[in-house]
Amino acid sequence: MSFGELVPLEERIIFAMGGGGFTMEPANPLLDDFVLSLAATTVPRILFLPTASGDTTAQINAFRNRFGARACNAQQLSLFHLRDLRRPLAEVVLEQDIIYVGGGSMRNLLALWHAHGLDRLLLEAWREGTVLAGLSAGAMCWFQAGISRSSGPPQPIDGLGLLEGSLSVHADGEPERLPVWLAAVRDGAIPGGWALDDGVGLLFGGVSLERVVSSRPGAGAQRVDAIAGELVRHRLEPELLGSRAWDSLGGFDEAVQELRHVHRMRGRVPGRGG
Repeated sequence: MSFGELVPLEERIIFAMGGGGFTMEPANPLLDDFVLSLAATTVPRILFLPTASGDTTAQINAFRNRFGARACNAQQLSLFHLRDLRRPLAEVVLEQDIIYVGGGSMRNLLALWHAHGLDRLLLEAWREGTVLAGLSAGAMCWFQAGISRSSGPPQPIDGLGLLEGSLSVHADGEPERLPVWLAAVRDGAIPGGWALDDGVGLLFGGVSLERVVSSRPGAGAQRVDAIAGELVRHRLEPELLGSRAWDSLGGFDEAVQELRHVHRMRGRVPGRGG
């Protein structure tokens, strides 16, 4: 595929995570390894966008810790420090194999992307075959709508619309989002879509859902649509990634203890919010 050439729609990949990855699961690399596996090359170029968190050092360091020693060329792009960028923004974005978007404020993320024209560049990159991935705000942004806490209480917010439907994240960790999302879907304020527990990811080929995967035992997802003003809900059972890897984490009981610790730390971990 030559530079600037569009790939067929079904070959354009988006991976949306309800939560997890390097900012929430420092001892569990399953989702991030899955992200790397989506690239068409064995040593992919991966660009991290920490825009939603305000380009915090904590998120950037967590990204470097996870991907720095892996078989990839990892770098981050800070819109708050574009003066330090020594090449045109378009050149940096469009040369990537994977673009990974962190969590935080979806409202601020979209505003800054639009101000710098990055939203248009990401659409162009996706059309040319770059894998788009992200968690929390970095997952909801690809859909028509999401449920954001950028302004405090959960509320619907428009996304970029690359994918049809809506997405609500942190369904198990921030359950206050779910009733707001369900009400908005029922009332027709936003289209039907998916709600994801932390650790669950949706893999789209083009605009079609291809796989539902999870880094955590017991994590789930659901699809919800409104028909004649009534909600129709379908639970989705994710495929547990790397089932054998749980042995290397010390077994199921120890993994559960780690996840409980993560839940207690919520609110203090950079990148949450959506």
